[in-house]
Amino acid sequence: MLNIVLHEPEMPANTGNIGRTCVAAGMRLHLIEPMGFRINDKTVKRAGLDYWPRLDVTIYNDWNDFLVKNPNAKIYMATTKSKQKYTDVKYEEDAFIMFGKESAGIPEEILLEYKENCVRIPMMPGERSLNLSNSVAIVAYEALRQQGFTELEAEGQLHHYEW
Repeated sequence: MLNIVLHEPEMPANTGNIGRTCVAAGMRLHLIEPMGFRINDKTVKRAGLDYWPRLDVTIYNDWNDFLVKNPNAKIYMATTKSKQKYTDVKYEEDAFIMFGKESAGIPEEILLEYKENCVRIPMMPGERSLNLSNSVAIVAYEALRQQGFTELEAEGQLHHYEW
Protein backbone atom coordinates (compact mmCIF):
# COMPACT_ATOMS: atom_id res chain seq x y z
CA MET A 1 0.00 0.00 0.00
CA LEU A 2 1.32 3.43 -0.95
CA ASN A 3 1.85 6.03 1.75
CA ILE A 4 1.41 9.79 1.40
CA VAL A 5 3.31 11.91 3.92
CA LEU A 6 2.55 15.59 4.57
CA HIS A 7 5.31 17.41 6.42
CA GLU A 8 3.76 20.21 8.50
CA PRO A 9 0.70 20.91 6.29
CA GLU A 10 -0.78 24.37 6.77
CA MET A 11 -4.13 24.42 4.97
CA PRO A 12 -6.97 22.22 6.21
CA ALA A 13 -8.79 22.12 2.86
CA ASN A 14 -5.71 20.70 1.12
CA THR A 15 -5.31 18.02 3.78
CA GLY A 16 -9.00 17.16 3.53
CA ASN A 17 -8.74 16.81 -0.25
CA ILE A 18 -5.62 14.68 0.10
CA GLY A 19 -7.36 12.48 2.66
CA ARG A 20 -10.21 11.93 0.20
CA THR A 21 -7.72 11.03 -2.55
CA CYS A 22 -6.01 8.57 -0.19
CA VAL A 23 -9.29 6.79 0.59
CA ALA A 24 -10.32 6.62 -3.08
CA ALA A 25 -6.88 5.32 -4.12
CA GLY A 26 -6.32 2.93 -1.21
CA MET A 27 -3.38 4.83 0.29
CA ARG A 28 -2.39 5.65 3.87
CA LEU A 29 -1.92 9.26 5.00
CA HIS A 30 0.83 10.30 7.41
CA LEU A 31 0.73 13.81 8.94
CA ILE A 32 3.82 15.30 10.58
CA GLU A 33 3.23 18.07 13.11
CA PRO A 34 3.15 20.92 13.69
CA MET A 35 0.15 21.50 11.43
CA GLY A 36 -1.46 24.85 10.68
CA PHE A 37 -4.84 23.57 11.90
CA ARG A 38 -6.44 21.06 14.22
CA ILE A 39 -7.22 17.71 12.66
CA ASN A 40 -10.86 18.02 13.74
CA ASP A 41 -11.17 21.36 11.93
CA LYS A 42 -14.48 21.49 10.06
CA THR A 43 -12.67 22.65 6.90
CA VAL A 44 -10.65 19.40 6.85
CA LYS A 45 -13.81 17.35 7.22
CA ARG A 46 -15.73 19.41 4.65
CA ALA A 47 -13.00 18.91 2.05
CA GLY A 48 -12.73 15.21 2.91
CA LEU A 49 -16.52 14.78 2.81
CA ASP A 50 -17.79 11.44 4.04
CA TYR A 51 -14.45 9.83 3.12
CA TRP A 52 -12.65 11.12 6.23
CA PRO A 53 -13.93 8.46 8.69
CA ARG A 54 -12.56 5.73 6.38
CA LEU A 55 -9.11 7.32 6.11
CA ASP A 56 -6.11 5.36 7.41
CA VAL A 57 -4.22 8.28 8.98
CA THR A 58 -1.30 8.46 11.42
CA ILE A 59 -0.12 11.66 13.09
CA TYR A 60 3.49 12.15 14.22
CA ASN A 61 4.87 14.68 16.71
CA ASP A 62 7.69 15.69 14.36
CA TRP A 63 10.06 14.41 11.65
CA ASN A 64 12.12 12.37 14.13
CA ASP A 65 8.99 10.67 15.46
CA PHE A 66 8.07 9.72 11.88
CA LEU A 67 11.55 8.25 11.27
CA VAL A 68 11.51 6.25 14.50
CA LYS A 69 8.10 4.76 13.72
CA ASN A 70 8.96 4.02 10.05
CA PRO A 71 12.61 2.93 10.24
CA ASN A 72 12.86 1.18 6.87
CA ALA A 73 10.63 3.50 4.87
CA LYS A 74 11.59 4.05 1.23
CA ILE A 75 10.84 7.77 1.02
CA TYR A 76 10.47 9.84 -2.14
CA MET A 77 10.34 13.59 -1.63
CA ALA A 78 8.44 15.91 -3.92
CA THR A 79 10.22 19.22 -4.34
CA THR A 80 10.70 21.89 -6.95
CA LYS A 81 14.46 21.66 -6.25
CA SER A 82 14.99 18.23 -7.81
CA LYS A 83 16.40 17.59 -11.29
CA GLN A 84 14.66 14.20 -11.41
CA LYS A 85 11.05 14.11 -12.63
CA TYR A 86 8.39 12.17 -10.72
CA THR A 87 8.07 9.84 -13.73
CA ASP A 88 11.80 8.97 -13.65
CA VAL A 89 11.61 6.71 -10.60
CA LYS A 90 10.05 3.30 -9.92
CA TYR A 91 7.79 3.49 -6.86
CA GLU A 92 7.73 0.40 -4.66
CA GLU A 93 4.36 -0.93 -3.53
CA ASP A 94 4.92 0.34 0.02
CA ALA A 95 6.72 3.57 -0.90
CA PHE A 96 6.30 6.75 1.13
CA ILE A 97 5.83 9.87 -1.00
CA MET A 98 6.41 13.02 1.02
CA PHE A 99 5.25 16.58 0.38
CA GLY A 100 6.12 19.72 2.32
CA LYS A 101 4.03 22.51 3.70
CA GLU A 102 2.33 24.86 1.30
CA SER A 103 4.42 27.95 2.09
CA ALA A 104 7.91 26.44 2.05
CA GLY A 105 7.99 22.79 0.98
CA ILE A 106 10.17 20.20 2.67
CA PRO A 107 13.08 21.73 4.65
CA GLU A 108 16.33 21.62 2.67
CA GLU A 109 18.14 19.89 5.57
CA ILE A 110 15.82 16.92 5.07
CA LEU A 111 16.02 17.05 1.26
CA LEU A 112 19.82 16.89 1.36
CA GLU A 113 19.64 13.52 3.15
CA TYR A 114 17.38 12.12 0.41
CA LYS A 115 18.81 13.77 -2.74
CA GLU A 116 18.63 10.56 -4.77
CA ASN A 117 14.93 10.15 -3.98
CA CYS A 118 13.78 13.71 -4.66
CA VAL A 119 11.34 14.19 -7.53
CA ARG A 120 9.66 17.17 -9.14
CA ILE A 121 6.63 17.86 -11.29
CA PRO A 122 7.68 19.76 -14.44
CA MET A 123 6.26 23.27 -14.79
CA MET A 124 6.72 26.28 -17.00
CA PRO A 125 9.92 28.28 -16.34
CA GLY A 126 9.57 30.76 -13.51
CA GLU A 127 6.52 29.17 -11.89
CA ARG A 128 6.88 28.47 -8.17
CA SER A 129 4.70 25.46 -7.45
CA LEU A 130 1.38 23.70 -7.87
CA ASN A 131 -1.38 23.34 -5.29
CA LEU A 132 -0.44 20.70 -2.70
CA SER A 133 -3.48 18.48 -3.18
CA ASN A 134 -3.02 18.57 -6.97
CA SER A 135 0.65 17.65 -6.59
CA VAL A 136 -0.19 14.69 -4.36
CA ALA A 137 -2.75 13.43 -6.88
CA ILE A 138 -0.33 13.75 -9.81
CA VAL A 139 2.54 11.86 -8.18
CA ALA A 140 0.37 9.31 -6.37
CA TYR A 141 -1.48 8.30 -9.51
CA GLU A 142 1.81 7.87 -11.38
CA ALA A 143 2.92 5.46 -8.64
CA LEU A 144 -0.43 3.64 -8.87
CA ARG A 145 -0.18 3.52 -12.67
CA GLN A 146 3.25 1.92 -12.40
CA GLN A 147 1.74 -0.72 -10.15
CA GLY A 148 -1.10 -1.43 -12.59
CA PHE A 149 -3.75 0.20 -10.40
CA THR A 150 -3.81 -2.99 -8.32
CA GLU A 151 -6.97 -3.30 -6.22
CA LEU A 152 -8.54 -0.24 -7.83
CA GLU A 153 -11.72 -0.54 -9.80
CA ALA A 154 -10.90 -1.27 -13.43
CA GLU A 155 -14.10 0.19 -14.90
CA GLY A 156 -16.26 3.18 -14.15
CA GLN A 157 -19.71 2.91 -12.67
CA LEU A 158 -22.56 4.32 -14.71
CA HIS A 159 -25.95 4.97 -13.21
CA HIS A 160 -28.37 4.59 -16.10
CA TYR A 161 -26.62 3.83 -19.35
CA GLU A 162 -24.42 1.07 -20.63
CA TRP A 163 -21.28 1.87 -22.64
